[in-house]
Amino acid sequence: MEGSNEGLERQRAKRKRVARMKKFIVTTVLAFMLITITVMGFLVYEVFSLQRQINALSKQIYTATDVADNVEMIDDSYLDGVYKVEDIDNEAQEGDIPKVYLTFDDGPSDNTDAILDILDDYNVKATFFVVGDGKEDYAEQYKRIVDEGHTIGMHSYSHAYKDIYSSEEAFITDYNKIHEMILDYTGVDSKLYRFPGGSSTNVGKVGKSVFINYLNEQGVQYYDWNVVSGDATSQAYTSEQLIDNVMTDVVKYKTSVVLLHDASDKGATVEALPGLIEALQAQGAMILPITDETTVIHHVNVVQ
Repeated sequence: MEGSNEGLERQRAKRKRVARMKKFIVTTVLAFMLITITVMGFLVYEVFSLQRQINALSKQIYTATDVADNVEMIDDSYLDGVYKVEDIDNEAQEGDIPKVYLTFDDGPSDNTDAILDILDDYNVKATFFVVGDGKEDYAEQYKRIVDEGHTIGMHSYSHAYKDIYSSEEAFITDYNKIHEMILDYTGVDSKLYRFPGGSSTNVGKVGKSVFINYLNEQGVQYYDWNVVSGDATSQAYTSEQLIDNVMTDVVKYKTSVVLLHDASDKGATVEALPGLIEALQAQGAMILPITDETTVIHHVNVVQ
């Protein structure tokens, strides 16, 4: 009987060891599976998070192909921090009195009157590069710009990069429309042009030299910028930050052409304008409208 009991105990002990081993194996497998699922879930989350970041960045980065093939209307936001022209002859020297030209693109808009009111309050003249498409209700603002002594220039009729830069004929057609619109509304035969996106933007299949040569034939001068406010970027700058952006760069140049925007969603620009004018005046800057005597600021200086 003792032998039978001992054998039975050994079998029970063996079964317990097997059960413990099975339990250990099952627990280990389940733990491994849980860890694997957790890691996979984390990796999937990171992949989707990275994809969202890539998508967000993609919206801010335009290539020439993207613009030409897919975009009907775009703003200048992706260019705002790109073209900061370095011109040795225009570098400020000690004792220079800086000349600053405030330029407003894309108007007229619901903010034009407010901008003009502020300029009038400070007895400051500026330059407005206007567009035409959808602006028929702003005839009085076109006229007011001119009547109050500001310079009016062309910024294309449609501001549709894809169409304007698709061919020489398309550019000429657009040019004639904005030129005639300004003439009809103001009586001014404008000889001043700003390329949508600036002269160095690589949009369309036609080299900018074709458009530049056409402007030369018309006796038209084009102006880019060498100081940016940042008011066209996707980042929501405060009015104080817009002022700081401008003041940081105007100290570098004898002649500063400042890129600002006159659009209905540019409330921060309107809010910043008084402080910007006061900061420039405190620095001794001459704030002027662009004229035939203004130093030309180009991003493209030679025929391509």
